[in-house]
Amino acid sequence: MTHGDLAAVRQWRNHPDVRQHMFDQHEITPDEHQQWFEHQSTDPNRALLIYEDDGLPSGFVAISRGRCLQVADWGFYAAPGAPKGTGRALGSLALDHAFGSMALHKVCGQAIAGNRRSIDLHLALGFRHEGLLRDQHFDGLHYHAVVCFGLLATEWSARTGARSA
Repeated sequence: MTHGDLAAVRQWRNHPDVRQHMFDQHEITPDEHQQWFEHQSTDPNRALLIYEDDGLPSGFVAISRGRCLQVADWGFYAAPGAPKGTGRALGSLALDHAFGSMALHKVCGQAIAGNRRSIDLHLALGFRHEGLLRDQHFDGLHYHAVVCFGLLATEWSARTGARSA
């Protein structure tokens, strides 16, 4: 992701179809988005990626290492109106990057329990269900459970035939 991607990523993130499934559902301002990018893009433990389909930007992925530098959390979304299958393609390439270039041991994901598309995508990509955090997320009106997922490099390698790190 570069400065040139900021407007599109902010537009995607603020779209109601995307925003309704985010942990933080407020509309992001241009200044807030710029500050977020300046902070995130200089952090060596974060990768901000744009997924392109035939040269057309079609999604966003963030991979963030935590205390253990070989384990990271990820978040992603396809551009609103992106063709069917974009999420799976975006996810596959991001995981190739995570387990290849970033040499991660594990990628973790979370989804609000009502976000069936995200849950199904995690499972389709080979993630394992690792837990359910009851009433973990408050959206301003209601509490929601959060579903936790994990995928190991060896599991990804077995699925794709790629060499694990």
